[in-house]
Amino acid sequence: AACRVWLVDPGRAWTPCHRLTFSCFLIHRVREAAMTSLMDLMLLLARTEPVLIEAHICERVMCCVAQQASEKIDRFRAHAARVFLTLLHFDSPPIPHVPHRQELESLFPRSDVATVNWNAPSQAFPLITQLLGLPTYRYHVLLGLAVSVGGLTESTVRHSTQSLFEYMKGIQKDAQVLQSFSETLLKVFEDNLLNDRVSVSLLKMLDQLLANGCFDIFTAEENHPFCVKLLTLCKEEIKKSKDIQKLRSSIAVLCGMVQFNGDVRKKILLQLFLLLGHPFPVIRKSTASQVYEMVLTYSDLVDAEVLDEVMSVLSDTAWDAELPVVREQRNRLCDLLGVPRPQLVPKPIPGS
Repeated sequence: AACRVWLVDPGRAWTPCHRLTFSCFLIHRVREAAMTSLMDLMLLLARTEPVLIEAHICERVMCCVAQQASEKIDRFRAHAARVFLTLLHFDSPPIPHVPHRQELESLFPRSDVATVNWNAPSQAFPLITQLLGLPTYRYHVLLGLAVSVGGLTESTVRHSTQSLFEYMKGIQKDAQVLQSFSETLLKVFEDNLLNDRVSVSLLKMLDQLLANGCFDIFTAEENHPFCVKLLTLCKEEIKKSKDIQKLRSSIAVLCGMVQFNGDVRKKILLQLFLLLGHPFPVIRKSTASQVYEMVLTYSDLVDAEVLDEVMSVLSDTAWDAELPVVREQRNRLCDLLGVPRPQLVPKPIPGS
């Protein structure tokens, strides 16, 4: 639309919407052109000066293109996949130092890839998620998948999520691989703290993984390092945040983490109770609703003697009431569940 306005009347003033649309158009074209140029350069070097393609450079190129092939925009995902496969299958001569070349050629045989519609999420994601099994590519593919699984487009979210679950299902009996996957997942989170484009989507993906029992094997161990680290990252991500979407996503993740055993469970509950006293009424109400469902889901969370009272407080309290009233009920829940009451931090006096 912005381009049409400019072509019809170059002197016409652009609205903010037109400027934003045109900026997005330029960014998208730049991303596509960058991938094409990178491919052309790699092919040229392979033919003329292959010694210049060092192992770490080739790894970086292949991983970054794989990340683009895992993301949510159909057009760029398809273009990235074509670039990735061109680099993989080029044989005049082959690109040197392609990580996991044999495994890649097995996953993406030359005879089959031409029939794949990479624009279609239903065809692309089942193939792309197989790269999670290759350690070199796992970080970047997870980074791309986080944006897809936590995105907004229904077909992209559905097929990327299903493909991720299929991969997770296949590694449930391999504790070492699952541990490696979880460490990479936490690394992606840590590297993208406060980067809302990634972190909000990543929280949504974590919620899905926890809700579908993808880390059940870890729950048998008290204070499992995965849960402890994830709690630390969640606290850092939402500290002083006013982003409603981010806060809601973090509530869902915290509720899912309650399945883990040990002292970490009390710390998770404390974070949820802090959110029950959040300044935003919508966050308090959302937290109460999700905690209510959490208590119903995890029957060992609350002693039977106080279960009815806990459920009553959660359901009957007007969580959009004044903060002093709400926090009184929140503290009542803390006492019932044996969680320390959150303490208000006094505001510093100006000039002191």
